[in-house]
Amino acid sequence: MEYQNNISVGGFHTGHVQGIAVDKNREYMYYSFTTCLVKTDMEGNIVGTVKGLAGHLGCIAYCEEDGRVYGSLEYKHDAIGSGILKKMDQQIEVTDGFYIAIFDVTKIDRMDMDAEKDGVMTSVYLKEVVNDYMAPGHRYACSGIDGTTFAPIPGSNNGSHSDKKYLYVAYGIYSDVERKDNDYQVILRYDTTDWSKYEKPLNQINMHRQGPAKPDSKYFVYTGNTAYGIQNLEYDPYTNYMFAAVYRGHKEEFPNYPMFVIDITKEANAEQLKGIGHEGEVLALARVGEYHKATGVYGYHFDYGATGIIALGDGYYYFSHDKKSGEEGYGTTVKLYRYHSQNGFTIV
Repeated sequence: MEYQNNISVGGFHTGHVQGIAVDKNREYMYYSFTTCLVKTDMEGNIVGTVKGLAGHLGCIAYCEEDGRVYGSLEYKHDAIGSGILKKMDQQIEVTDGFYIAIFDVTKIDRMDMDAEKDGVMTSVYLKEVVNDYMAPGHRYACSGIDGTTFAPIPGSNNGSHSDKKYLYVAYGIYSDVERKDNDYQVILRYDTTDWSKYEKPLNQINMHRQGPAKPDSKYFVYTGNTAYGIQNLEYDPYTNYMFAAVYRGHKEEFPNYPMFVIDITKEANAEQLKGIGHEGEVLALARVGEYHKATGVYGYHFDYGATGIIALGDGYYYFSHDKKSGEEGYGTTVKLYRYHSQNGFTIV
């Protein structure tokens, strides 16, 4: 299949691009611009936008089972949350909370649709994330959530597209170099089949608390600390890997790769978590890319992906090359890459 390369979209003043997704029929692409979801055709022509979010919309993922787009949505009073409210000139007092935003993208057909009022978005509350974020010292250095993707249960996948897919949600992780308990990525797994009982329209003045009490599983991935955890998480059925793009960490004892590859063909193993002091279910990094012998960490020195990855399913990938702000606003150009386990990603 031929893919369009150099798909450009921009002119947004809502914040930089956080994630990208494409529908299974390759008809439309979706972009998160922090407080705005954008729908375009495959040449970058805008079909519609959803605005009005007073929180941080991060990585987004298309669900083939229900044809909707899921994304991490944060409401918090740290520097990021305060900056969003200031940029939007919002006077509302949002409550700290972490949600999955679910967009019925078939309804997005015009510019400036309202996330609260136009019936295009519902949300589900993630209590587990709030508990860790609100714990003394932010348990696991949890700063919220960002990376999202749909993938099979670790160890169960045989390469079949019929395998049941679950929603994976990655924590944001504070980058405090003095801490010893923040060297793992934390990823929650949810079965979204019965989430209709939790889904509520967004009301940012009176935030709901409807959602699962616990995730189906909670996984840890030993990578060394990063700057705010997994920014984009993307499952690729072609390789049976999950690609995790991060902003490089600053602890000198680690290699600080910006791209990690999680091997979900392997089951999670119960291990004592280094620096944390209790046991957890640990997912293995794939033995691809560069190997850092001192820490046992594998990864790639590949600097794209933190603002968007799409695995196209046949060895090809889209990566966002984001454009920073200016008078013209934020934008991105999506470029086509090919993956090889030894050489990593090469532009087409």
